[in-house]
Amino acid sequence: MLLTKENTEFFLKDLDTPIGKAINLTIAGLVLLSSGIFVAETYNIPGSLRFYLNLVDTVILIIFVLEYTLRLWSAENRIKYLLSFYSMIDLMAILPFFLGAVDISFIRLLRWFRILRLIRFIDKKVLFSTISTEDGVIFIRILFTLFAIIFVYSGLIYQVEHPVNPEGFATFLDALYFSVVTMTTVGFGDVTPISELGRWLTVLMILTGIGLIPWQVGDLIKRLVKTANQVEKICSGCGLAYHDADAGFCKRCGTKLPVIKVD
Repeated sequence: MLLTKENTEFFLKDLDTPIGKAINLTIAGLVLLSSGIFVAETYNIPGSLRFYLNLVDTVILIIFVLEYTLRLWSAENRIKYLLSFYSMIDLMAILPFFLGAVDISFIRLLRWFRILRLIRFIDKKVLFSTISTEDGVIFIRILFTLFAIIFVYSGLIYQVEHPVNPEGFATFLDALYFSVVTMTTVGFGDVTPISELGRWLTVLMILTGIGLIPWQVGDLIKRLVKTANQVEKICSGCGLAYHDADAGFCKRCGTKLPVIKVD
């Protein structure tokens, strides 16, 4: 197959053909694998295993660099792509590849942002292709947003505090515990950051916990209530399966819905 900009961009976005679906599922799997490697490396594992994990992570990073290069090369409007949200996330994921030889401490922090790359695949229903409702996709996106926020903050606070406070932040689990306790404003105080950057991160966690988390949880509850009030009315036009009980037309495409008697 001839590698052109058009078919490269198509397969990087396509989810219907076997090739496009395989490419996107592979990338999503590599994101999860690389995130798992980061977590595993926070534990006391044998040196040989750590070497192989670093090797696998390097290979994954090279694949991400190649993918980003192909996306940029095949983009119809490269400036627009460079300034897009997804491009920013992709760039943060591969910056360590370009700046790995430079001794800049913050570069290692960027690796925890790789998990955010999964937002693209949730929007496309790559990981949850069986979800047929728009509310279902939004529900999954909210759950993932909550998970991603906690995961990124846990990775950042571990990366910052572990070198100066190895007893308080010995593993990723310690950092996860601290992040959840801090962002829910419980604040037990049994684990505290001692570095200046760690304290600034803690302030951001608290602000996020006060502002963003309740909003996300509230939206999640509203979606659960809304979904509970919906019934199965399959649209003949677009296939959307669930609508409000009194809906006469599809909310996605406007096709007239079948009349269903609700007892």
